[in-house]
Amino acid sequence: MARGKKIVGIVFSTIVAVVVMGISFTIGWRPFIGPKGRPLTARTFERTAERLERGKYLVEGVLGCFDCHSERDWNQPGAPVIEAQRGGGALFAGGPPGRLIASNISPDPETGAGTWSDDAFARAIREGIGHDGRALFPIMPWPNYAQMSDEDLAAVIAYVRSTPPVPNALPKTQLDFPVNYLMRINPEPIAAPVPAPDLSDPVKRGAHLARMGSCADCHTPQDQGQPKPGLDFAGGFILIEPSGEVASANITPDPSGISYYDEALFIEAIRTGQVKARKLRPRMPWLIYRNMSDEDLKAIFAYLRTLKPVKHAVDNAEPPTQCKLCGSMHGFGDRN
Repeated sequence: MARGKKIVGIVFSTIVAVVVMGISFTIGWRPFIGPKGRPLTARTFERTAERLERGKYLVEGVLGCFDCHSERDWNQPGAPVIEAQRGGGALFAGGPPGRLIASNISPDPETGAGTWSDDAFARAIREGIGHDGRALFPIMPWPNYAQMSDEDLAAVIAYVRSTPPVPNALPKTQLDFPVNYLMRINPEPIAAPVPAPDLSDPVKRGAHLARMGSCADCHTPQDQGQPKPGLDFAGGFILIEPSGEVASANITPDPSGISYYDEALFIEAIRTGQVKARKLRPRMPWLIYRNMSDEDLKAIFAYLRTLKPVKHAVDNAEPPTQCKLCGSMHGFGDRN
């Protein structure tokens, strides 16, 4: 009897050891103990005229913060932000992987970010940890913003805090299992200063702006939240509008993408929301990007011209069909 108990104990201990080792060498313990986050500091960002100007340019022209964190009027061209709800948050998505809420980031003290410290705001933007300590779903593109310089970060926070408060109580984000646990793996603390990026030539400038504008996030098809290898910027990612699903465009310099664009047409499309007679879908936030300077738009186009051409036909004017290349249902999918 004692020998049998000893054998059971050894087997149980072995199973526990295997499970512990398996977790340690695969997903790690973050899903169970919580995301990695640094302690908040008392740092604050002075609201100077220069920072407010720079912050407005970034928030309203590059990052598109209010495009997600506000209710929008989908009956108007480009689905502009409803001014009275600017920064007051919105339900971003209601299907898998759960209910995603874009938080109220207006300076309202009761329902918004009015009581968040500057460092809590900074940690959320660049490190993926919310003011309440939770891991942020990366539809909030903090992995891109991790490369935002310290000065640009300060400018963004200063400007958002200068906007009118919007009282708007929202439910919390509620992710489905197991996403709610796996999300805790992602956040990475930033412990060192982040300098200004190298903008010494148009392509480098454009690459940085495209990252800050999250271009690849929407224009690259995904598989379980990860970009599909070899299809960078090739379109086919399915986005939701009130009118239904829409696939992002291929913006690589392949003939199935935007090889026919020149610099003037690119700027015209961003400024007007139209490619000649064809209107861009409102999920493409041209209303935000049109606020960028000609220099910055030209830099983004210069960067896009350096991308690897990817043959991937996508056309929202055609009935959706299964695409073997990206796995999505979209117009011209059966041509790939």
